Amino acid sequence: MLLAALTERVTHMIRRVFMVGLSPLEEDDALKQVKLRVSGSHEHIDDESATLEISPDLDDKVPPGGAIAMKDLSAQRLLVVADVLAKSVSLGRDEREVNAVFDIIEPFATELARNGRPPWKRRSMLRLIGQTLLVQHRVSGRVAVEETPDVLWDRPDLERLYARLEDEYELKERAETLKRKLDTIVETARILTDMIDADRATRLEATIVVLIIAEILLTLGQIIFWRH
Repeated sequence: MLLAALTERVTHMIRRVFMVGLSPLEEDDALKQVKLRVSGSHEHIDDESATLEISPDLDDKVPPGGAIAMKDLSAQRLLVVADVLAKSVSLGRDEREVNAVFDIIEPFATELARNGRPPWKRRSMLRLIGQTLLVQHRVSGRVAVEETPDVLWDRPDLERLYARLEDEYELKERAETLKRKLDTIVETARILTDMIDADRATRLEATIVVLIIAEILLTLGQIIFWRH
């Protein structure tokens, strides 16, 4: 039996759709119904799937790369599996968005290290700052990976299943890596802002110096004119 987790952005929120035991035609029909309620762009659908092996004689186990063994197909167990798959899908999307920003930042950093000065104009730098802050805003707090599903409050016996699934999909490790990358993006935005402020301060100082020189020249011109 197949369990799929699908994420879509609906009015700036992540909605998750889970399908259990549906045929491909039934899945397509379900997705069509979901898309009717989705606003914004949804050309790319992210999904995650897992094969479930159900038997009363089995313990809840998650072998690496294998089927998830469960005692039964209860709603509580399905909620645990669905929660992990949804978090994995959301992390995958966030990872792609963050990596896309890194692809933009890398050439900038390379040029800056090579020449010692910003390779772009001020507007381009502001655009990059906007992109970094936008990704940071979208990713931060989107999925609380550290939070366990509410069902575990009522079914503490399922904590082992959740822990095994969490390890299998490396949720904590991926979340920590994503956080480090976000910190780098935020630091990059701060550095770019400092560079813009420094450039503005330099221009302001140069303008002040030019005005002072102009005033001195004007004063000298007036003195010479009155002497003659």
